[in-house]
Amino acid sequence: MTTISANLQAVLAHIEAAARVYGRTPETIALLAVSKTWPASFVREAAAAGQRAFGENYVQEGVDKIREIARPDIEWHFIGPLQGNKTRQVAEAFDWVHSVDRLKIAQRLSQQRPAALPPLQVCLQVNISGEDSKSGVAPEEAAALARQVAALPRIVLRGLMAIPAPATDFAGQREPFGRLRRLFERMCDEGLALDTLSMGMSNDIEAAIAEGATLVRVGTAIFGERN
Repeated sequence: MTTISANLQAVLAHIEAAARVYGRTPETIALLAVSKTWPASFVREAAAAGQRAFGENYVQEGVDKIREIARPDIEWHFIGPLQGNKTRQVAEAFDWVHSVDRLKIAQRLSQQRPAALPPLQVCLQVNISGEDSKSGVAPEEAAALARQVAALPRIVLRGLMAIPAPATDFAGQREPFGRLRRLFERMCDEGLALDTLSMGMSNDIEAAIAEGATLVRVGTAIFGERN
């Protein structure tokens, strides 16, 4: 077993254990392997071990990797900040976008998604901690944006994504994830058909699972520390 394969199995075991502790069904939590900055060979190793969903933060790097690997059974998620001049590349190459935070970006993705491809699956990125340095729609503006995005053709609004401010203790990690979950639940109650809470990374995965994450984004624990 390769190191990546062993790491992957350890992360899946961690997800399963955390799910059981917090009364969750492990099958309701998907793992997104964050492969940004790692070569295509690392993605192939993880895919050989059974991983199928991969996340990329940088448009050109991600597009190049998608073309190089060229496997229809791999699902590619764009999870980084997205500028208007890069939307066409993302709309044409990726399966998911987690970082929609304004209507203009969603409209461009909708217009630029090729008709021959399935609709692009999208999440709204919410700036749940209110950090000036972070992308994301303000929580109080998320529902209105969600209704506008959900009405666009060629894309499907699936849910919410957030990257909270780091916290050193478990309760501090849980708190913003809980706020995101409650926002998600309110939006579902208002009639939006959402099913995805993209939250939690290598260092706060358990807190995210405790608060209802349906998709966790893990890079370091699978591929190792970045330089």
